[in-house]
Amino acid sequence: MGRYLDSRDKDILTRKVESEMENIIEYIKKRGGQSFEEKPLNEVDSLILCQLSYLNYERFVPRVDKRSLPVSIQSIYQHPDRDRIMDDYWYRENNKELFSAAAESERFGSLKMNYYVNIINEEDETQFSALTYVLGDKSVYIAYRGTDANIVGWKEDLNLAFSKPLHSQYLAVEYMEKVAGCIAGDFYVGGHSKGGNLAVYAAMNCSARTREKILKIYNNDGPGFRPEIRQQGDFQAVADRIVKFIPRSSIVGMLLEDDCDYEIVESRGIGMLQHNAYSWKIEEDAFVRAKNMTSNKLIRDAALNEWILSLSEEETHAFVDTLYEVVSASEASNVFEFGADWKKCLQNVLTAAREVNGTTKKTIHKMTRSLFNILFENFVEEKKSKITDMSVEKEKV
Repeated sequence: MGRYLDSRDKDILTRKVESEMENIIEYIKKRGGQSFEEKPLNEVDSLILCQLSYLNYERFVPRVDKRSLPVSIQSIYQHPDRDRIMDDYWYRENNKELFSAAAESERFGSLKMNYYVNIINEEDETQFSALTYVLGDKSVYIAYRGTDANIVGWKEDLNLAFSKPLHSQYLAVEYMEKVAGCIAGDFYVGGHSKGGNLAVYAAMNCSARTREKILKIYNNDGPGFRPEIRQQGDFQAVADRIVKFIPRSSIVGMLLEDDCDYEIVESRGIGMLQHNAYSWKIEEDAFVRAKNMTSNKLIRDAALNEWILSLSEEETHAFVDTLYEVVSASEASNVFEFGADWKKCLQNVLTAAREVNGTTKKTIHKMTRSLFNILFENFVEEKKSKITDMSVEKEKV
């Protein structure tokens, strides 16, 4: 005779189910035996290709301006200097395990990589990198790299709040046009974090001829766009091909996001750490969807975006430049240097913050107050709405 599960049984069952859920490394190890010819590209494969694009292929993959033969992941894995691809990025150990698993699998090992580009320009605050994969079924995937460990890339993310396109967004369009001109068929495009933003931007601003060749656009927790940026491109022409995923506690992916057409996935991470692609939960060949979202989270997202859009261009520049100036005072060029001597770096940051001039400091304080005012007003409106809904329901009864 059966019995109902008590709370302890439910907790044990939940933990057991969650422990059986995979991440992208476990997915390859368990399901990497099927080729792309046997099982076409899916959303998990897309995230893996986007994560692999963070590695440094400078010495291995032909550049976009050269007509050379593509190279396979297996051939790089067999190279004695293969560890050089792990230079200068977060999650080194995870990346190393992911690349090894991919190289040793039938599904990813023989795929080819080509048209590599990696640009870091401190003067115009640009960090841009992309490469193109040719999968086993001959389909093509263009992957844009997200923000790497470089401080310049972090500043560029902040610059998305401006009303003018970034240099990296122009480069994304240029790259897509070049690759589309070099391949015969259609292609997928995607990216993680800022890479997802670049994928969508390139798709809505490329030529009509190139746009016709796009099969699907994967935006994995990438920021959205200011209304002015959307209006400049042909967003509606690609909207039905965009697949956007965000984790439950997404911050990056919800920045400037005014379109509710996205899928929410479960993550093993906490808070901002859910942005890490290795934390996303996978079952079979798909992400585990979140079943609900708290209204508090949705209110915070709306308040943050309302605040960003309420700032004038001058205020946005003041905020971004001051924040960058303060962080740059740490004298670290990337997050690894910051972590190596965080006490010294933090002291430098605090000193720089105290030395911000009076006018700028007042502007920052004013903007911070406006953010909290918007947040408070949104909470009040939400509570009023709930009370009204409850009154209506009582009247019906």
